[in-house]
Amino acid sequence: MMLQGLLELPWWGDLVALFILTQITIAGVTLYLHRCQAHRALDLHPAVAHFFRFWMWLTTGMVTKEWAAIHRKHHAKCETAEDPHSPQVYGIKRVLFGGVFLYVKESHHPETMQRYGHGTPDDWLERTIYSPYHKFGIILMAAADIALFGVVPGALMFGIQMAWIPFWAAGVINGIGHYWGYRNFQTEDASTNIVPVAAWIGGEELHNNHHAFPTSAKFSVRWFEFDLGWLYIRALSALGLARAKKLPPKVKLDPSKLEVDAITLQAIATNRYEVLAKYAKSMKVAWNEEVAKLREKQLFADNATAKRLRQWVTRGNAQLPAEHEAVALALESSPRLATWYRMREELARTWERSTLSTEQLVQQLRSWCDRAEASGIEALAEFSQRLRRYAAA
Repeated sequence: MMLQGLLELPWWGDLVALFILTQITIAGVTLYLHRCQAHRALDLHPAVAHFFRFWMWLTTGMVTKEWAAIHRKHHAKCETAEDPHSPQVYGIKRVLFGGVFLYVKESHHPETMQRYGHGTPDDWLERTIYSPYHKFGIILMAAADIALFGVVPGALMFGIQMAWIPFWAAGVINGIGHYWGYRNFQTEDASTNIVPVAAWIGGEELHNNHHAFPTSAKFSVRWFEFDLGWLYIRALSALGLARAKKLPPKVKLDPSKLEVDAITLQAIATNRYEVLAKYAKSMKVAWNEEVAKLREKQLFADNATAKRLRQWVTRGNAQLPAEHEAVALALESSPRLATWYRMREELARTWERSTLSTEQLVQQLRSWCDRAEASGIEALAEFSQRLRRYAAA
């Protein structure tokens, strides 16, 4: 029995080949399974789509319908007991190191497949080969690795390939991506951006951006962020093999626009995460001044309490922090602080009240701006004047 593979590569050649193979798998997950199938944010040429479907079957044994359904349920039930893999529910260790088992467990729920698995491939190949024989592709991959790279290198490469997606996608993205990192947008879930340069896991590292704009084909939104998956999409688009259907909304300000109308309402609803982020940022300087006054009155035991209070006020968390007595005392002692919090909550409800007519919502937004500009708080008035200039992109 020959131990040498057909390619007869040196050790570093095996490493390069392994890197290329795993990155193709990552591209298949982020482009095909995630952006194309689960969220319909991307159209892929049939040849490209089928290549990735075949590659997923060959290297992971994943069924497209199962992956899309479980991910859609994750968005629909995020951070609740029904979320298939939330570290906020199961704990970071269980999701990070055992996320694949949570995935497999959820894949056995027919109701999840029925409710969330619509629109995925259902052709002859899917019904006859890919779904019923989804484990057979893995066997073929093992045989190919050993034949091409040799018994020992091929077996090692196969093992790493098999662990790649369970760890990096099911573990790191679903775990750390909801546990640690920075947040551009205060979404209702705990999603985070792990790193701004998202090149190792195909752009999936920008998870908070994705949860803010789940139907966007592009995950990067800040000038310093890089989405490798988007680079792939641009290259495929240049070749006529892909088409991005939707991108993150861009804020457009019209300096001549002073009156709040239906266009203003639509624009701030579309850019609601940016609006709330800008609200928090605009109050930062005034907030620090107000906190200094409250600390002089010895309302805070330490800086940590003041920091958590600011996070609660600017993010509008549903529950009070542990220092709820300090929060209540601070709001009672500072009319400015109470106004910032109340006005933020009222602004957020502008796009949450689906039972009201457009005319009613416009009137409420107009009233909000009038009261903000009459509040005597300069930062709040300036924010309101900026809000009036929101226009359709």
